[in-house]
Amino acid sequence: MLDKLRHHWQVRSRREFFQYAGSGLAGLALSSMVARDTAQAATRDPLAPRQGHHPAKAKSVIFLFMEGGPSHIDLFDLKPQLTAMDGKPMPESFGRPITAMGTAGNTLMASRRTFRQHGQSGLWCSDWYPHIAQHVDDLTVIRSCWANGLNHVGSVCQMNTGDILAGRPALGAWVTYGLGSANQNLPTFVILTDDKEPLGGPKNWSSGFIPASYQGTLFRTGETPILNTRPVAGSTARQQLSKLDYLKRVNAHFAEDKQEDTELEARIRSFELAYQMQASAPEAVDLTRETEATRRLYGMDEPETESFGRNCLLARRLVERGVRFIELYCGSGSGWDAHNNIAGNHDKWCRVSDKPIAGLLADLKSRGLLDETLVVWGGEFGRTPFNEKGDGRDHNPWGFTMWMAGGGARRGHYVGTTDEIGLRAVERPIHVHDIHASILHLMGLDHLRLTYMHNGRAERPTIVGGTLINEIWS
Repeated sequence: MLDKLRHHWQVRSRREFFQYAGSGLAGLALSSMVARDTAQAATRDPLAPRQGHHPAKAKSVIFLFMEGGPSHIDLFDLKPQLTAMDGKPMPESFGRPITAMGTAGNTLMASRRTFRQHGQSGLWCSDWYPHIAQHVDDLTVIRSCWANGLNHVGSVCQMNTGDILAGRPALGAWVTYGLGSANQNLPTFVILTDDKEPLGGPKNWSSGFIPASYQGTLFRTGETPILNTRPVAGSTARQQLSKLDYLKRVNAHFAEDKQEDTELEARIRSFELAYQMQASAPEAVDLTRETEATRRLYGMDEPETESFGRNCLLARRLVERGVRFIELYCGSGSGWDAHNNIAGNHDKWCRVSDKPIAGLLADLKSRGLLDETLVVWGGEFGRTPFNEKGDGRDHNPWGFTMWMAGGGARRGHYVGTTDEIGLRAVERPIHVHDIHASILHLMGLDHLRLTYMHNGRAERPTIVGGTLINEIWS
């Protein structure tokens, strides 16, 4: 044993061995005390701004979540071999996966879309996304993503929290825990949906086992995303502050013997934030302050794009005001889930999302915000190369596409590929944990060092996985 230790430590005696071992234990104790002091500081002010682990390339994230599973092979992942094999059984050499609807034995179905190369980079994009196609030179397209879930609820949960089972903190909650708030008057982690609630609901923006102060804040749809931000008629600022102070004292007294209940602390802070938001939130969400040209850029002058365009424009305004993590759902409730009539389904959702997303990219770039804002596009999985019900596609978690723009991501670049028919990631497979680790890295956080003690274990965002996708920024 001592011979092996000498190779690393140059240990010459048993006494030296225990000296080295004791030093290691002292280091562990110091690490524990530092972690405890950090936790205590976070308890005193959980949303106080904090330094990351390394210099950040992105100050904010806008995650464009296409819920339901957009078809990568009909949007960004051109597959000539699939076209050549249209209508034929899938060769045994590709393997036969277990699918959500049991469609693995169905015949292959080529994309009916027209693909073209765009920009100086020559990245491929189909005619379903003509506006986004004009911005491919700003994108890093990851064509080799994969995940663990077969069905929507678990898969949406994993794309948000890293696990198909509910209970873990959302990625936005980890960012808030790691960096605190960059503003005093708005939430740090905001959720924007369309006319339905995402499958799984609040668990997708929950803080899980970390304190409740870090959970996401759901904004309402329509022209009043935040209710009750205006004081009651006749109420003065002094009266409002007096009420808030009284509520804080009552809640603090009630919480004295309930130190482990982070919901109480979160509620106390929510009242304080609500008071601060009365001054700034109405202005932040008032889109009438934008020019008509800007509103048209996002498609707010057209019925099909008005709602998602509103959310995209609101996301830009929130980024300008220091909100760190904004998640926009398009197709809440699995709108992109094209088990049949993929043409009709994707026609609708591509029209809904194309112009607003292109408008967001153009607007961020024109204002000098794209370099410091990481925009992420994707769903919980992709869709199969074989048909379902003749004109639809089944769920595909084994190989699908996501893309990133701005925030330190390379421009006009591909990462990874799927196989010849778009079924599985084969070159540089990238798991959800890798995506999360890389987003955190661009925000200045190390997914291996961002930990929270829970049930005697130092939990981290990527659980026991996660490898940085260095090709995104190198």
